[in-house]
Order: sequence, then C-alpha cells, then structure tokens
Amino acid sequence: MLGAKDIAFLCVGAGVKLLLWPAYHSTDFEVHRNWLAITNSLPLSKWYLDDGSEWTLDYPPFFAWFEWVLSLAARWWDPRIVQLDNLGYAATSCVAFQRLTVVVSELVLFAALRRFVRASGSTTQSKIAAALAFLSPGFLFVDHVHFQYNGFLFGILVYSLVFAMEGRDLLAGTAFAVLLCFKHIFMYIAPAYFIYLLLSYCAVARSRRRSAAAGSFALDVGASAWRLAKLGTAVVVVFAVAFGPFAALGQLPQLVARLFPFKRGLCHAYWAPNFWALYAFADRLLILASRFVPVLSPAIDLSGLASSTRGRVGDTSFA
Repeated sequence: MLGAKDIAFLCVGAGVKLLLWPAYHSTDFEVHRNWLAITNSLPLSKWYLDDGSEWTLDYPPFFAWFEWVLSLAARWWDPRIVQLDNLGYAATSCVAFQRLTVVVSELVLFAALRRFVRASGSTTQSKIAAALAFLSPGFLFVDHVHFQYNGFLFGILVYSLVFAMEGRDLLAGTAFAVLLCFKHIFMYIAPAYFIYLLLSYCAVARSRRRSAAAGSFALDVGASAWRLAKLGTAVVVVFAVAFGPFAALGQLPQLVARLFPFKRGLCHAYWAPNFWALYAFADRLLILASRFVPVLSPAIDLSGLASSTRGRVGDTSFA
C-alpha cells in the first residue's frame, strides 16, 4: 500500500511533469504518434512493412504492442491521433494524450524504485537515490520535453536489478530479456548481465566438504548445466513470444533491418557526438583527399559530401 509520503511525492513529481506539457517537443513526438496509428490501423502483418511516413516502426515487438495498447485509448480520446494519413498531427488533444501516456507509464519506474528502497532496507541513501532517479533532469528533458518513454523502460531495468538484489537471478534475467524486446539499445549492458548471471546463478559449487577437500572452488556440472538450461529457456521463451508471430509471417529479415538500419549510415540519429563527429570529419577529409589521388578518384562518389556519412552501402538519403 502507498503511504501518505509516497502519494505526496508521486503528486509532486506528476505536477512538475504536467507543467512541461506546453514545452517544445521533437520529431520523436510525431514518431510515436505515427506508431500509434500504425499499430491501430494496420494488421500485425504490416506493422514493420509500412513506410507511409519517414518515421517507420523500428523498435522491437514488445514496444510495438505497448503502442498498440496506447492506441486503443488514443482512439477513444481523439480518433484523429490514430489516422494513418494524418501526418504531423499535433492538436492540443493529441499533445495532452501523448504527454499523459508518458506520465502514466512512469508509474512502472515509481513502483520499481519503491521496491528498490525496500530491498535496500529503506535507508536514507536509498530513498534519496530513488527520488533523484524519479525526478531525474534527464527524464524530465528527454521524456517530458523532447518526448520519449525512457522512464518506463528504466523502470523495467530497475525491476531486473532489484530482482538480482533479492537473489532472484532467474527472474532478473527474464526481466532483462523482456527489456531487450522493448528497446534493443539496452544490448550494451547485456555482456555485464551475462557474466553476472553466469557466475551468480549458473555456476553452482559442490558441497562445502567436497570443495574444501579440493582446496578450491569445485563446480557442480550437473546443477550448473540445469540452471543454465533454465535461464536459456526463459530467455528463449521471451524472445519467442516477442518475435515468433513475425517469424511465422516470414518477416524476421524485415524486422531485423528495421531494428538495425545500417543502410542509413553510421551517423544517422546516433547520440554519441564526440566519436561520430570525428568519424564524419575524417570521412570528409578522405573524400576531398581522393581528388588528388588518381587511383582512388573513380571509386569515390563526391555526392557523399552532401550527407552526414555515406553509409556502408552508399545510401546518402537519410530520414
């Protein structure tokens, strides 16, 4: 049950976020509105095929289903939100609905942080950390101004971490697999998860007496293999639920191409300015230098100077 302090804090947080509704919103606002329209107006078989807008669906299936659930409410709130040809629609009703979905979805983050506080013994430090996370300036600007759902996704990540804190490693691994099926950008922490689960959950030691006799850690191969099988099964089931319907439709290659759009080039929508800016600058210099190297000149397409990067396949038309 929520206490009076929890309710007060939740209300204060919601109030701050509601004040940001009139603020600027980026193209991601139209991206998510278009995904509402795609998932509501088209059958499942066309979700990852539709290209009526430049903002095509390029998140994993669980997030697509999340958009579908939101689209059911959007159709009731304002049917024009889910009209597929209503590109760029940003009426007050649309802005209010989409802003509200972000605020409501962050209840997942709030619940996860409350569980984190309890798992940490309700210490002052844990309460401060939870409050700072829930009212993070990063979430305020990226989610409630720019427009995304990172707070909701971070809530799933926090749940996974808290499960690990509680010693429920199998559930932690399953929750992380679910997170990957919502947004695959979290793949960058997958190696850390794999190593942790391999050592903390899968590696089972023999009895103390037998391991002490050996003078070192003695692996129980049978028990370890069984736990590895359980973990692998849980992950496979999660991915099968997410990607199975599209595999049955023969659309896995198309879905993968949407999730990893290398054709757009390396610099398209990548938020790592230091590295990518240096890469793009070096690319420009090499194109210019090719003019003075006769051997390279025929192989260089000078039209690449007009793009942020030529891409691995030479496609210089980016969204």
